[in-house]
Amino acid sequence: MVCDKQQADMEVDVIISGCGPVGALTCNLLGSLGVRTLVLEQDLAPHGQPRAFSCDDEALRIYQATGLGPELQKDMRENRFAEYVGETGKRFAEVHTGTADFGFGYSPLWFFHQPLVEGVLRDGMARFPHVKLQVGAGVEALEQDASGVTVRYRLLQTGEVRTVRGRYLLACDGARSGVRKALGIKMSGKAYGEPWLAVSGRVAGDAPELCRFVCDPKRPAFVATGAVGQFRWEFMLMPGETREEMERPETIKKLLAPYIDPERVHVERAQVYTFHCLNAARWRDGNVFLLGDAAHTMPPFMGQGLVSGMRDASNLAWKIQRVVRGLAPESLLDTYEEERRPHVEAVQKLCVRVGHLFLARNSWVAGARDMVMRALQRIPRVRRFIQNFEFKQPPMHERGYYLGGGHTSESPEGTFFIQPKVRLPTGQEVLLDDAIGNDFAVLCRANAPAAQMAAARGLAEALGGRLLAVQSTGADGGDVPAVEDITGKLGDWFSRHDSDVVVLRPDRFVFGAVKAERLPELRDALGV
Repeated sequence: MVCDKQQADMEVDVIISGCGPVGALTCNLLGSLGVRTLVLEQDLAPHGQPRAFSCDDEALRIYQATGLGPELQKDMRENRFAEYVGETGKRFAEVHTGTADFGFGYSPLWFFHQPLVEGVLRDGMARFPHVKLQVGAGVEALEQDASGVTVRYRLLQTGEVRTVRGRYLLACDGARSGVRKALGIKMSGKAYGEPWLAVSGRVAGDAPELCRFVCDPKRPAFVATGAVGQFRWEFMLMPGETREEMERPETIKKLLAPYIDPERVHVERAQVYTFHCLNAARWRDGNVFLLGDAAHTMPPFMGQGLVSGMRDASNLAWKIQRVVRGLAPESLLDTYEEERRPHVEAVQKLCVRVGHLFLARNSWVAGARDMVMRALQRIPRVRRFIQNFEFKQPPMHERGYYLGGGHTSESPEGTFFIQPKVRLPTGQEVLLDDAIGNDFAVLCRANAPAAQMAAARGLAEALGGRLLAVQSTGADGGDVPAVEDITGKLGDWFSRHDSDVVVLRPDRFVFGAVKAERLPELRDALGV
């Protein structure tokens, strides 16, 4: 049976295969942009298992863009401290995540309960009449041509076969992606052979708040207090240990005993898994795109697996919207992989390096590591680098859809813009993104000459976005919508980059920052 585009039962702008966290997030982003979207999910109900466990400040900013940030954040737990301990249980490194500040509006480490996050995201999809979720729908075939993709799927409860026609198909269907396999796209990289046991559950009564990486060659482990009363323990399997043995209740109790009274723990999930560091050969095939684990997987040591998929969604959704509406050429979509792949590969390498630190299997090597790490941290700059979490890969695109083609050491193009608090004319204090919306934004210094302000306004209107003047305390924004830079961080940013105007893309990366007299150059680069 072929997919007949002439007989499709439904036509949309975008088809999403998979409604896990990345698929549901992508749908919310597209829905908020007015893009007609159908999500096909094979399972009849959310899986209900707490697999992903942590996210970062970039993730919370992306959630903020969906309009669901406060609802999602209320069930999360901010982690403020993480420690690395060696074979003797003595700490050899610590990270002060609660005070680390990368300028994006949130601290950089949060724990969540995946079923709650997925529930909020699925409920959020119902806000948009142009969005539909079809559960119990298994994708069976796809065909594409120059103008779009036709997908055939089967309703698992009734056996009914349907087809849907879309301009684009987004594969958010995980590491075993059926869409990727149907396209014959290979994954390459390294599959790590060491299996791990992940245990999730609740603890009765008071429980310690901790985030600990146990770098003990006899049994590497990770222990953390999660959100809504959840705990997560992960233990590396030793040679000769089997999945069946490790998943037995009595084995789990023995493993938990050094950290907590196992009789107080209600285990909700215990599963052995192995992790991989893989990349798809290509993330785009015509009108089909791979996102999240369908495109790349990575070791868990930095908690960046889900977050990387969220970055994919944030990068791609607005580009699709602009192409669908005829506001940008099809070639804009080529910048998705161009921008995202180098960052993903850099994060993968960092995760591998942290894993090597974490997984020393020889007692002598582990002891030497502990001594070296303690000695290095006697150097103030090294200590700050570790404690302030500065080893985390910064969000930045070396090349892509930017003025000048991308980031250089002298320019802010391709960097993630800061998000300090600002004061609205009403007196309300909000994070910057809440003042500028989810489309393009043009920010300029207040009190610019009238001609330059008019040019900035014209640019914002041509982009379909918002112009906002940034004024210092007590300054007059004139007749342009303005916010007060109550922290001074926006003014510092303009001064540091010798700029009067900055254009932010909908994903909050800096398209370009220039002196006012270069506005025509900026407009030409944007093609408006």
